[in-house]
Amino acid sequence: MKRVIVGLSGGVDSSVTAYLLQQQGYEVIGLFMKNWHDDSVTISNECPWLEDSNDAMLVAEKLGIPFQVVDLSEQYKEKIVNYMFREYEMGRTPNPDVLCNREIKFDVFMKIALDLGADFVATGHYCRKGEIEKDGEKIYQLKAGVDGNKDQSYFLCQLSQEQLKKSLFPIGELTKPEVRAIAAEQNLVTAEKKDSQGLCFIGKVRLPEFLQQQLQPKQGVIVQVPKESNVFNAEKPVFNSFEDELKFKATKFIYNQQDGKVVGTHQGAHYFTKGQRKGLNVGGTKEGLYVIETDVNENVIYAGEGKQHPGLYRHVLHVNNEEIHWVREDLELANGESMPVQARIRYRQQLENAILYKFEDGLYVSFKNAQSAITEGQFVAWYVNEELLGSGVIS
Repeated sequence: MKRVIVGLSGGVDSSVTAYLLQQQGYEVIGLFMKNWHDDSVTISNECPWLEDSNDAMLVAEKLGIPFQVVDLSEQYKEKIVNYMFREYEMGRTPNPDVLCNREIKFDVFMKIALDLGADFVATGHYCRKGEIEKDGEKIYQLKAGVDGNKDQSYFLCQLSQEQLKKSLFPIGELTKPEVRAIAAEQNLVTAEKKDSQGLCFIGKVRLPEFLQQQLQPKQGVIVQVPKESNVFNAEKPVFNSFEDELKFKATKFIYNQQDGKVVGTHQGAHYFTKGQRKGLNVGGTKEGLYVIETDVNENVIYAGEGKQHPGLYRHVLHVNNEEIHWVREDLELANGESMPVQARIRYRQQLENAILYKFEDGLYVSFKNAQSAITEGQFVAWYVNEELLGSGVIS
């Protein structure tokens, strides 16, 4: 009998995952990952790990499977939290959920599971795993979940063939209502439990307070850049090559304080991210103000009025060579090659038509439609026919 270790999180998705695997004849063991001790930065009652571990234990009892708690808070702090602080300090916006899957669930946790004699690790992600044969070799596919509203393949965009080989995603074929119905039929305590929000494993966090643990508040100005600014109307250069044109289009707008007027103050540019609207606390504009750029060196936030502000939009983004990751290594592009794909730059975003272009200095993702708030530090993931082929950190 094959042994599967399920990451029981105390939520309905992982509970039903454990139940389904049991029904499929696997020997199932539940493991709860404790990754966070510091409750001072979480918004109370949103995702207290004690309640979650208790729910996970009750589910394990109900299913009659062994259960234990593993403390991964040290590794979590080192690999996720410290990384977050570094990225915000540099004025980038990290995605801890993607990192958490790559570095914790499918690395540290997976190693523990395999040491416990597991054949597979299973999680309650809404995605599917496929297998194909190519040149006599088995290749694993990462596919979108059947439930379009809940598809979580984006969060797993950094997984490798080795990690996929050992992973199972039983609820990927189901919709959320179906999962809740199964939990209710089986009288699982998590059947009606709300989905947890916020940072992977930590819960809802007051981000500025969380960041203030390491990054000191520092007052600076908010500069509003008008839509008709010369920054957006500068003459385009003559390009020597298509690569030069892509490079130009992938370059973010550079502002200085003379490009607009000071309309307010803030407590630290590194607490803000592109596209953000909340927290600017500037009134008196017809439409809302959005962050269009942050300058952490000068500690200035540049803002623009309205969702359609030209400072929010770009057609092309760039990924450095060392940040390109192919789930499907067999499809990796060589320099000079291109590939039509669909791509997204954030979770829950609709897939958008794009073309990948590989050059010596990295990968360019050129979208058919301009994208709002392309943010350095976030992940772009590319797909063909529901299959996630690869991803990269936006540079």
